[in-house]
Amino acid sequence: MPENALALRLKALISFRAVFVTILLGSSYLFKIDYFYAHPLAISCLIISLYALTIAYSLLLGRVKNIVAFTYAQLILDVIAGIALIFITGGVESWFSFVLILTVLSSSIVLNRKAGYIIASVSSIFYGTLLDLQYYDVLRIPHEAVTREGEFLYNIFVHILSLYSTAFLGGYLSSKLERASRTIEERDSYLKDLELFNTKVIESLPSGLFTTGISGNVLIFNRAAEEITGAEKDRVIGGTIDAALPFLSFPFREGRREELLTGENNESKIVGLTVSKLKDANGQQTGYIGIFQDLTPFKALEAEIKQKEKWAAIGELSANIAHEIRNPLASMRGSIEMIRDDRIPLKHKEKLMGIALKEMERLDHIITDFLTYSRPRPLEMKKVDLHLLLDETLSLLRNVEQNKGNVTIKKDFEGQLFAMADPQKIRQVFWNLGINAIESMKDGGELGVSTEIKGHSLRIVFADTGPGIPEATIEKIFYPFYSTKDEGTGLGLSIAYRIIEEHRGRLSARSIPGIKTFFEIILHVENGNH
Repeated sequence: MPENALALRLKALISFRAVFVTILLGSSYLFKIDYFYAHPLAISCLIISLYALTIAYSLLLGRVKNIVAFTYAQLILDVIAGIALIFITGGVESWFSFVLILTVLSSSIVLNRKAGYIIASVSSIFYGTLLDLQYYDVLRIPHEAVTREGEFLYNIFVHILSLYSTAFLGGYLSSKLERASRTIEERDSYLKDLELFNTKVIESLPSGLFTTGISGNVLIFNRAAEEITGAEKDRVIGGTIDAALPFLSFPFREGRREELLTGENNESKIVGLTVSKLKDANGQQTGYIGIFQDLTPFKALEAEIKQKEKWAAIGELSANIAHEIRNPLASMRGSIEMIRDDRIPLKHKEKLMGIALKEMERLDHIITDFLTYSRPRPLEMKKVDLHLLLDETLSLLRNVEQNKGNVTIKKDFEGQLFAMADPQKIRQVFWNLGINAIESMKDGGELGVSTEIKGHSLRIVFADTGPGIPEATIEKIFYPFYSTKDEGTGLGLSIAYRIIEEHRGRLSARSIPGIKTFFEIILHVENGNH
């Protein structure tokens, strides 16, 4: 046991002894007990001795080096004082033999179980010796109620049994108490360390953090929160969070959001805030927790990056447009120049004129597709049967010039499937995906179209058995003017992607080179299609 704890217990024992002696012996005089009037001098000497010892104990407590030995000395003197009181008050007939039990109990509490057994042994020896001397008239203490030897022995046995039982029970309780105290101290130390750690972590967070009680009063407001809001912790804690974040009021709306925070100098900040419930270990809500960041520099950087990406996209798009337009223009110029020279036969002139007209049509087609991509007309949403649109599109694909009868078209859907969509634009998506698949299968193959409903989502898949798309280029196929074909504008898949985005859907591609390529459309469907 640490000496500090033992010293505190010893102080409590000294105080208890003084109070006990005062109450017990003082009350005996008050009630005029015969024991004390029969031996007034002896009783007075005993009381004076006990008070003198108490004073001496108090003076020596801070000076002794071996506090354990000092404690044992006090306890043994307490046993002697108790035996003296029993001797004065009648020996075997004394009412005060219980003071020995109190001394044994004190030793177990102040020291340990071992001390309890030691003091119980000392008390038993002293008490048994006193009664033996009384019985054999070595000490002339008159007794009337107890006269036989068996009664004396039984009295000694009962007291010894009581003393050792007290030592056992007191030691057991004392050890339990000591272990409990040690555990509490360890947990208290652990909780203090944990609290300190949590405080350090919370204060070191780069994000602002606050917590509130169930009623909305602020409990924690960290250093980063002060820096972001400009509000002092002392002004916010205990009040409501709108003192620091005016846009946030109780009751809180959970979730993520972005708000504009205006400071004292009219400086605006974009704040990203997340509010959620704060729960204890049992899952019971104890309040709310909010985490927020100053997104202003990130938003500025994001805007700068978007601007750069925009100019880069414009530059790339311009280069692609120039490339696509330059080819038909070159063909047209060459044909016109040869016709202008008027040195070629008529039949060659007609052929060159046909090339020029074809290139004009191609140029018109490029411009039309580009305008469709860059300036899409507003959606005209209607409830349409997607299966009907697919059937119409597949019938046209079976008879297009690019097919030449080498491509087998199979469908895996039936019945009706309604969704809110622009029928003309969705038909264009189906056509672009279908013609793209057929053109990729120059040597023939199979195009499979299937639909599948999962919850409120519809999955439409165009799968072809063409040569596939290399993994390195599959991410670029939806870029404007990107094409792996000799002919075509490279806008078909871009337009399809744009239309599906307008419908808040998703268009993606997946390819197994040499085996199959899948184009997957995900759209929202109306209830009641199952």
